[in-house]
Amino acid sequence: MTSPTENKTVVERFDALVNGGDLDELDQLCTPDMANHALAPSRPPGLAGTREFLAASARFHSDGWRRLVVVAEHDFVVQHGVRGGNWPGGPFLGIEAPAGAYAREVAFIYRLVDGRIAERWAVRDDLAMLRQLGAIRPA
Repeated sequence: MTSPTENKTVVERFDALVNGGDLDELDQLCTPDMANHALAPSRPPGLAGTREFLAASARFHSDGWRRLVVVAEHDFVVQHGVRGGNWPGGPFLGIEAPAGAYAREVAFIYRLVDGRIAERWAVRDDLAMLRQLGAIRPA
């Protein structure tokens, strides 16, 4: 059994892939049957969908965490904070969004088994992002 500190390190390595790391590392960081509950329904499940998402995310630049709190307990690691980036323009969640900078509050939850990510969830303030980009105007 790995320690919460070791699990935090695995999540940090996974998080680094968002900005264009070596996607072959996914096989070391995640279980073969990983369940990524944060994937869009149009993506394949598990590692294949996660790999596809990370490859596609290279088209927009993440500024990384502007504020971050990480909590690790037993087999769970939770990241909560504000993450910024630059959207290149185009559809986001079916809504046409112009290019621009954004910052949104997010929480990512990871469950690890034997030091590898077995499950991942995401809670993101996509509405705030779409408002910042001007895709949705307040009433």
